[in-house]
Amino acid sequence: MKDILRKAIERELPQINNYLDKLLPSENAPPEIVHKAMRYSVFSGGKRLRPLMTIESFRWAGGSGDEIYPFACAIEIIHAYSLIHDDLPAMDDDDFRRNKPTCHKVFGEAIAILAGDALHALAFEILARSGKVEIVEDVAKAIGTYGLVGGQVADIEFEGCDVSEGDVRFIHERKTGALFTAAVRVGAIFADADENALNAITNYAKNVGLAFQITDDLLDLKGNLKKKGSNIYSDLKLDKATYPRAVGKERAFKIAEKLVQDAKKVLPDDRDNELLNAIADFVLERTY
Repeated sequence: MKDILRKAIERELPQINNYLDKLLPSENAPPEIVHKAMRYSVFSGGKRLRPLMTIESFRWAGGSGDEIYPFACAIEIIHAYSLIHDDLPAMDDDDFRRNKPTCHKVFGEAIAILAGDALHALAFEILARSGKVEIVEDVAKAIGTYGLVGGQVADIEFEGCDVSEGDVRFIHERKTGALFTAAVRVGAIFADADENALNAITNYAKNVGLAFQITDDLLDLKGNLKKKGSNIYSDLKLDKATYPRAVGKERAFKIAEKLVQDAKKVLPDDRDNELLNAIADFVLERTY
């Protein structure tokens, strides 16, 4: 990990976790079991990459101050909700996430589903406080049937089928990429970015998000449970639509490499792109 990204994570992670702690209900507040499940999932680790991208896009677009943190946390809360549901037996049926038992393995399927639902609702409660209806609308579109949910549906429907690169791209752009795009757009919109800047940061995130999921597909084949933190070979076991399956491992990496290059190219030269570029490089080089 490049020093600039490592330093940014060291600087921002305590702040992000502090805001998350304040925004989430106490596990002692009734109904305790669902609040415990929510906090278990949100605080089970993770890179906090999406909220970091929200914060950085806000600053990149000219924003200042701490007002962005709750909305960055809302993106992380949505991410946590999506992982709870993604891990369920009816979906990807994963027993581990970030080297810990998944939410449904600890709390049962019913509470896991409700914890995901509650996190989803909480995120929009927080986003509404931004006072910008376009932010709420943007995120809702990103995780609905034309975004995350639509990608998950296609992911299920394509299990065990012959798939093309276009089929897998359709899934990945929605199931994973849409929330990356929403993350940077929330920051940029809250900073009142102009149209050119908003388009640039949007295109950057689309490329980074797709590259992230391709590298995730590749990591699933490397077989290191401790590093990956979730079930290995799970895509193979479920016969999932992945880039390695569609185009082979070497070609998949080349595509991810090109996406990262394209992501960095779309950022205008007259802004400080150093951290955004470091995030893009990390997506390609990551081992977990």
